[in-house]
Amino acid sequence: MKHKVIHLSAIALLLFFTTSIFSQESMKLASLKNKRVLLVYGGWEGHQPEAFAKRVNEWLQKEGAIVTLSDSLGVYTQKEIMENTDIIIQHWTMGQISKEQSNALQKAVKNGVGLAGCHGGLGDSFRNNTGYQYMIGGQFVAHPGGLINYTVKISNEKSPISKGLKSFDIKHTEQYYMHIDPKVKVLATTTFSNTYDYWIEGAVMPICWTTKFGKGNIFYLSIGHDPQDFDNYESWQLLTRGIKWVNTNH
Repeated sequence: MKHKVIHLSAIALLLFFTTSIFSQESMKLASLKNKRVLLVYGGWEGHQPEAFAKRVNEWLQKEGAIVTLSDSLGVYTQKEIMENTDIIIQHWTMGQISKEQSNALQKAVKNGVGLAGCHGGLGDSFRNNTGYQYMIGGQFVAHPGGLINYTVKISNEKSPISKGLKSFDIKHTEQYYMHIDPKVKVLATTTFSNTYDYWIEGAVMPICWTTKFGKGNIFYLSIGHDPQDFDNYESWQLLTRGIKWVNTNH
């Protein structure tokens, strides 16, 4: 009986390590090599959509992705492109999207296409389209003080997107106050002071999150008013890892 107990214990230990290793492997971010990425940019020029697209496209090319660039929302209704896309990166602030375009985008994400973006390019697009906002998981409503300095706190250290990153300060940019879907998985937050609007003092706001829409993975980061915000190591890591994450099996 003693030998049997030892034998069973050894099996249990082996299963534990095997499961642990498998779990760690499953958390690795997918490579972008040969992934088909649709990068859509436009809308309000204050967020420099073309400069953002150029910077992200250069990185995607280095990662080996196959990139389609579009400065028109009409691309969402091009069936052949949408059915052959793995990831959509959108940087389109405000503006309006047609019902046909919005439905096509939502259909693609529901069917499993990953969607990623930042700042107003994903979190302040199409203010009159609640169906779109329902998909993203949050909507911009204010940035008290305009261009300010603030702190970003990493709140989830287990996600492969934020793992190993430290809380950081970011300077001369917009601190987004947002209305948030309670189901999003928050990776980082920022806390508001009373400097500009006294009634929001102490409000802890999600600044980076993931969510699901049907089968599709969605990543959002509220940093990015200016492409130079991504000269900051941590914010660039969050953005690029988030883009990879949306095409990773979870």
